Formats: sequence, C-alpha cells, structure tokens
Amino acid sequence: MTTSTLSNAAQARQDRDYACEQLLTHYVSEGSRVYTILRHVSSSGMSRDISLVIADSDGSISDITYYAAAAMNNRLIERNNNRAIRVNGCGMDMGFHLVYNLSSVLFHGQDRAGYILKQEWL
Repeated sequence: MTTSTLSNAAQARQDRDYACEQLLTHYVSEGSRVYTILRHVSSSGMSRDISLVIADSDGSISDITYYAAAAMNNRLIERNNNRAIRVNGCGMDMGFHLVYNLSSVLFHGQDRAGYILKQEWL
C-alpha cells in the first residue's frame, strides 16, 4: 500500500470512530428508538434512500443520518435538502436492516448487539 492509501484508510477509520463516539455520547443509548423515514425509492425498486432520526426525552427531534452513514461507512445522499443513506436490495424491511447494522456497529462485542437499538417507521 502507498502512504496516501494508508493515510486515507487511517482517516476513514478515524471518521468512523468519531461518528460512533458522537452517536453514543449525544444521541443514542441502549434501548433507544431510531425512527426511519423513507425519502426515495428507485424506479426499479432495488434501492431506497432512508433518513434516521431520534427523539430526545424532551421531544426534540435530531437527525442522525450523517453520523450513522459515517459510522457504518455508508454512502450519504442529499436529495431535496434531506440527508439519507442509500440502501440497495429488496425483499426485506430495509429500515430495520439499517438500524440493525447501526446497532451492530455501535454496540459490537455485546450480546445480540444488532437488537439493542429499536426501529420504527415514520
């Protein structure tokens, strides 16, 4: 590997770690409910753009899509002034899939890590 490739990989890892830290410090904890918003479905039905938000205890809504995309190393899409994560495939609940993967990343090493966060569609 070249030096620039190593530094790019190191930077990507640092960005993922920072995103995970921000999510765990400011937004989510064990048992948090993450709400998914379907923003767009491709004409073929094979991909979806989904946003992730979380409600604080005081009722305020926070968009966590940016940090979630960085934590999972997913592609961030901006469409109509909304951030979303592009999820490819069909035949299953893609919102659940997205939150399950986020939970697995944030709580890796814990028993049933993918099920620690809860998902609900808005």
